[in-house]
This record gives sequence, structure tokens and C-alpha cells, in this order.
Amino acid sequence: MKTTAVATTPSHWAAPRLSGRWWPVFLRNLLVWKKLAIPSLVGNIAEPLMWLVAFGYGMGALVGQITLSTPQGEVAVPYILFLASGSICMSAMNAASFEALYSAFSRMHVQKTWDSIMNAPVSLDDVVLAEMLWAGFKALFSVTAIMGVMLALGISHSPKLLLAWPVLLGVGITFSCIALVFNALAQGYDFFTYYFTLFLTPMMFLSGVFFPREQLPGVVRAISDWLPLTNAVELVRPLFMDQWPEHIWLHAAVLLVYALAAFWLALALTRKRFAR
Repeated sequence: MKTTAVATTPSHWAAPRLSGRWWPVFLRNLLVWKKLAIPSLVGNIAEPLMWLVAFGYGMGALVGQITLSTPQGEVAVPYILFLASGSICMSAMNAASFEALYSAFSRMHVQKTWDSIMNAPVSLDDVVLAEMLWAGFKALFSVTAIMGVMLALGISHSPKLLLAWPVLLGVGITFSCIALVFNALAQGYDFFTYYFTLFLTPMMFLSGVFFPREQLPGVVRAISDWLPLTNAVELVRPLFMDQWPEHIWLHAAVLLVYALAAFWLALALTRKRFAR
């Protein structure tokens, strides 16, 4: 009896098949960015600095200090310090999201850069991994510049700020993973408006960036507890105050789960898109 071999196509949901070949793709993005590094950094830090000046100094003059509950008891914190520690997390979120949406979509769909890269022995999985890591590191470049301005303004001199860098890198990677999900679904740039309007903007106001979450209704605060930006702020804000965060491993685990789940989903959707 003659048997016929049936070709099977790997599932879009198969485990990521990764290798070290993501590094040349990451390096390629870095070399391209270096040509426009200064305008890019200015664009990424201008908006958060305007938020900081307008609200930190403007509204801060009216608000004065914010009372926060800490393991050491209630602490009065200058509003500009409260805002700065939240807005730098927001900056990491926005910088990573813009890179993993608009720039990645341009390379994937408009310029067909991904197709060109995959003519070399580089898999789609490695390209997606490189884009995710690049967006996270680009966010780190932006927040480093913003943190430098904050230090120059004397907003915080806590030595624990050094530990904020790896946390903010993790924040950037988490939001780049989430953004790549929408990148895989988008048919045009207009689609990203839904992501910013319906997801990022509400999260900015529910995650304790501009005011303490204790002011929120109980149900809303319970939802807020599990937002990725909330957990980022809960890790970074105490470091600005020269304190250690509470529940470090819980907040880190929430961000890790978001990153892993979103990356797997983004990879599956991107595989499906390229299989058409």
C-alpha cells in the first residue's frame, strides 16, 4: 500500500523559535536610529517635560504636598516628586509604544524591511523579538534623558534611582510586547488611535501618575491594581523617595506575565499575518 506524506504547517501558537540572530536586526535598528538620535530624543522627552513643568510646578504650587501611606507610616511628599516618579513610568510606556507601533509598522508593512531581512537566514520570530527588545531599549534611552533633567532640577537625589533603570527597561519591554499585538492587527496607522485612546490614556489616569489611587472608587481601584502601569509606578515611586517598594515580587510578576503573554500573542498574530 502506498502512503502519502502530508505536510503539516506549524501552529501559529507554537512556542517561540528563537536564536541569536535577533541581534543583527536589533543592531540594524540602532544604527538607523543613531542618524536621527537627537531629534528622536527631543521628541520623546519634550512632552513628559511639559507635563512635569505644567503640572509639577503649576499645579504643584496649588497642591503643595501629597500624603502617602508607606511602611514607615504616612509621608508628605512634594507634588512635583510624586508626579515625576509617575510620569517617568508613563514616558517609558509611551516611548516603547510609539516605537513598537508606528516605527515597527513602517518597517513591517510600509517599507517591507522585515521581508527583506527574512531573505537572510533570520526567522520571523527573531525579527519580532528584536523589535520588542529594541523598543524597550529605546524607551530606556528616553527615560535616561528625562531622569537627567529631573536630577538637574533637584527633584530627587535618592541613590536608589540607579535601581530604577532596570525597572524602567522592564516597563518598556512590557509595553512594547503589548504594542506589538496591535501592530500585528493594524491595517494602517489610524488603527493605533484606538490603542492610545481606549487603553493607554485611561490607564494614565487610573495608575496613580497624577493623583493617589486612594481617591478612586473601590471597584475602579481594584481594577487599577492589575494594570501594568500601576505596578510600574508602585515599583519606581518609592525609589524616588529613597525607600524600598512594597510587594516587589508581586509587581514584578504582574509585569512579567503581561510581557510573556503579550509577546506570545503578538508572535502568533504576526505569524498569522505573514502566512496569508
